[in-house]
Amino acid sequence: DSGNLGQLDLILALQWIKANIAAFGGDPSRVFVFGQSGGGAKIATLMGMPAAKDLFHSAATMSGQQVTASGPINAHKRTLAYLDRLGVKADNLQPLLDMPMERLIEATDAVDPILGSGVYFGPVLDMKWLTRHPFWPDPNPQSNHIPMILGNTRDETRAFIGPDKVKGLTWDNIAARMAPELKMDLLPEWVVAEYRAHFPSDTPEQIFYRATTAGRSWPGQVIEADARAEAGAKATWVYQFDYQSPVKPERGAPHAGDISLVFGTLGAEGSISGTGPAAQKLSRQMMRAFASLARTGKPGWAPYTLPDRATMVFDVESRLVNDPRKWERELFARVPYIQPGS
Repeated sequence: DSGNLGQLDLILALQWIKANIAAFGGDPSRVFVFGQSGGGAKIATLMGMPAAKDLFHSAATMSGQQVTASGPINAHKRTLAYLDRLGVKADNLQPLLDMPMERLIEATDAVDPILGSGVYFGPVLDMKWLTRHPFWPDPNPQSNHIPMILGNTRDETRAFIGPDKVKGLTWDNIAARMAPELKMDLLPEWVVAEYRAHFPSDTPEQIFYRATTAGRSWPGQVIEADARAEAGAKATWVYQFDYQSPVKPERGAPHAGDISLVFGTLGAEGSISGTGPAAQKLSRQMMRAFASLARTGKPGWAPYTLPDRATMVFDVESRLVNDPRKWERELFARVPYIQPGS
């Protein structure tokens, strides 16, 4: 079970809620699950796990996708890399029990034998708890009836590729510096040329962030939303978060920028939404949408269907737009999307 213990923890919590929430005034027939980034990926995975069936009734993912899970062979290779970093042999795991938590965490910087970055921990296709990929070759039919919101931010990569990392960016070096950040196997020079032709007034930095966002995790959200629409899952809604941070405008609308607005914690430490009237207005809109999904199964805007791809663009003035990033979507749809960590 070790490959999916994190997911099994979530299932155990949902089982407890189903059995006990009524005693706290809750409704066990209206359980709403949502998560951001890795949390969103966990929700997407739950939708493909038989043990999670009937434990929740609506869902939302915020910049978190899990089209495919890790295969067992790759997961085993990662385990060996992690153990090697700790100096532990696979046939004797006893030393792990005596190691301080700090050491276990430090070892996650072991080189992932598949990705080449820090070792990846994620759900595993173990054929016991997870018997198929969550959204490949189609969404798991067990969850197609569940109302679902899928959202991403316009400038995802501005959150973790800071301005200091793009200093000295020019048209001569942008392709080489962009290449490690793209998760789609396309010629970087070709990607840059296409973007320059489509956005002729953009600077190298602007195109760098556009392309690394569109060619990184966002395609996973498009695949999941399209897959649900193709499968006839009519209760699907998509949003794009375009609200530019007034606190750190250089970050644009970054990964995690929507969290404080959904929770209404605008002034919390780490929030970059600001606390002004525009942020308060947008926060009310987003909170109402999520609460409405939990309460009624509908967030309050048109569902996502093909070919329209209706998308709620959350911004200072929110608006419904059909297929707002069509050009970028079609550009990266030329090649298969391989979920990082698969």
